[in-house]
Amino acid sequence: MPVVDIDTDELRRLTGHEEKDDDQLKEDLFGLGLEFEGETEDGDLQFEFAPDRLDRLSVEGVARSLRYHYGDDRGVTVPDTNDADWTIEVDPSVPSERPYVAGAVARGVDLDEDALDSLIQLQEKLHATMGRKRAKGAIGIHDLAMLKGERIEQREIGEDNELEPPEDLTPVGGDEGPTDVGGPTITYRGIEPEGDEFVPLDADRGMTPAEVLTDHPTGEEYADLVSEYERYPAIYDELGLFSFPPVINGQRTEVTTDSRELLIELTGTDQWTIDRMLAIICYALDARGATLEDVDVVYEDGAAGEHAGDHLVRPELDTREKTVSHEQIETTLGIELEMEEVVDLFERSGLDATTNLGDETTYEVEIPPYRTDVLHPMDLVDDVGRAYGFGDLEPKYPDIGTIGGRHERSRLERATRTALVGLGFEDLLNFHLSSPEENYERMNVEEGSDALGGGEAVNVTSAYSEDYTQLRTWALPSIMHVLENNTHRRYPQELAEVGFVAERDDEENTGVAEHRTVAAAIARTDATYEDIKGRLQALVGEFDADLETPATEHPSFIDGRAAEVVIDGDSVGVIGEIHPKVLVERDLEVPVAAFEFRLDALSD
Repeated sequence: MPVVDIDTDELRRLTGHEEKDDDQLKEDLFGLGLEFEGETEDGDLQFEFAPDRLDRLSVEGVARSLRYHYGDDRGVTVPDTNDADWTIEVDPSVPSERPYVAGAVARGVDLDEDALDSLIQLQEKLHATMGRKRAKGAIGIHDLAMLKGERIEQREIGEDNELEPPEDLTPVGGDEGPTDVGGPTITYRGIEPEGDEFVPLDADRGMTPAEVLTDHPTGEEYADLVSEYERYPAIYDELGLFSFPPVINGQRTEVTTDSRELLIELTGTDQWTIDRMLAIICYALDARGATLEDVDVVYEDGAAGEHAGDHLVRPELDTREKTVSHEQIETTLGIELEMEEVVDLFERSGLDATTNLGDETTYEVEIPPYRTDVLHPMDLVDDVGRAYGFGDLEPKYPDIGTIGGRHERSRLERATRTALVGLGFEDLLNFHLSSPEENYERMNVEEGSDALGGGEAVNVTSAYSEDYTQLRTWALPSIMHVLENNTHRRYPQELAEVGFVAERDDEENTGVAEHRTVAAAIARTDATYEDIKGRLQALVGEFDADLETPATEHPSFIDGRAAEVVIDGDSVGVIGEIHPKVLVERDLEVPVAAFEFRLDALSD
């Protein structure tokens, strides 16, 4: 979970509640879902929170949530922005692997040490979470006074632009013709690794991008993000190269407490992600009294990515709407609420709600751009519950006339685990989320193949970690991962799991087929097919089922040492000795024999 450092004096100042002591703030923040974790050496308090609320990665965001919680602010607020003066031009030479850019200008910023530390913390926390360690999105913050924008007199505005040219641009050739641009321009382009030199932060000499990746500590840390590119991303002004995203900024534009005007630029692999990251930063700067200014982003014809030829205006601070029913709110929270009270609770959550009366009462809820976490109506119910106060909800017995009991599937899972433990296996509980590398590549399985585990995975649209981007399609890779991490432990190691897997299936109403699976592995110096088959026979026998194991082929297993698992006439899995290629990939030096099959094959 992300942990944010909070200077409580700053928090009191930004909320306007100087009377709150640290203990009261801890209690109030706990009500918002932020748990106290300890103190830093400087006396700041550390709070851990769910990674969905990225707008709380800074003291400014936490203060905004508290002001809503206290009732000082209500409803959706969107910062005003002045018309664009600066332009970011995206050149066709930009690497196709990192084609997108966004930007904003902040003027009149009062950056004391506390404000600067908070801005740097927000930048790095966004890098670590939404930016996936800078791989998906990276932020550069520059002293605008140290930039000299090139002035380009005319620019082509293509007919497929997402937005009309801003009012301050004067068309001189019709809607599709060249447009007069008088403002300063910086350029996002691609350069050769041994191209122009610049002096990076914390360096005492000029370096080429290639030298940064080998000779600079920060360059070495993030070298893997760009080292395979034929051309490296770079941002230029009229004086030359000043930013090497996503690795490091130049020393010339370093932000200090004397900086009063800032340029914020973001590059990444996804426009939506960097736009949301930029919105969070803009709200933080607005809380510090900065005046925000738009930046024109002009993608040249031939630029990489889906916006080639487009003209965008950033930051994008548009609100969006979601609908939730009154019945869903009351049923989930277990309380009765008046419609006016629900609207009030939404406003105290930083949202706006309009009531719609019909066959059922619903609310059209307006969501601000910094709330990247609102994906489902249940997220809105959670906001209402927190504003009401989960601690104020009274527990009560459900008004139903049945007696609870264990579900039949749960009974089967428990019986299977008990049998596996009785056969000498250690019971595991692994993550259901995985990655293409773990699920397919390291198991020598091709996605979309007919092999067990080769089904098309269900991907997470906006994953917060590159290690957990999809639901696993089988459980054996999880067990192999545990064996890989346990090479320092004594053998034999005998592991098993009864767990959840899923894959895409258009024949299902949801488009996803889910089921429970049984997987087990034996790792020891003399592990063989016969050993693992003996365990499988004993397991299946516990459930009075018939087992057959006709020979088969599977890319994760050795040819001639693998078989289908056929239970009561149905082919439900695979068993065999793991292929040496898979073992070498995971640095395993002992043989591994394993099986996996569908749990429901053991039911009557």
